Amino acid sequence: MTDLYDGAVFDTLDDGFAHAGQIGFDTLVERGRLAVDGLPAEFVYAGFSLGVMPAQMLAQTRPGAAGALLVSARVPPSEFGGPWPLGGPVQIHAMDADPLLLADGDLDVARELVATTAGAELFLYPGDRHLFADDSLPAHDESAATLLGSRVIDFLDRLG
Repeated sequence: MTDLYDGAVFDTLDDGFAHAGQIGFDTLVERGRLAVDGLPAEFVYAGFSLGVMPAQMLAQTRPGAAGALLVSARVPPSEFGGPWPLGGPVQIHAMDADPLLLADGDLDVARELVATTAGAELFLYPGDRHLFADDSLPAHDESAATLLGSRVIDFLDRLG
């Protein structure tokens, strides 16, 4: 696991997003790339919220990537040089009324990826919370987080 914020913590999502904007999204993606530099590529890359950017970039561009788990965000594949790799399995998890997901168009991007890519799955959970899987936050949704966990385990089991 990599801390893309170098230990900085924030009281609100808006504060965290503002910090990401200050250091630059390219910096976050580069920190993710550097975290795995020198490691074998055969990983399932996972990201939550802004962590989706480096996870998706690695899954999409690193030869040998085993797959991706993208939670509460999604980036158009064109941001990282093109379409999703053929046969690259990916699971996308989000709440169906997450205002950040809807405002950024991530849900439309996720639906398009699933419609055009073999091995892509989209799981929507009822609710409007962004970081619903984080049990340290008030946004935590136990039911959705438990279901997400079981789906992730199933996904990893299928990959062998």
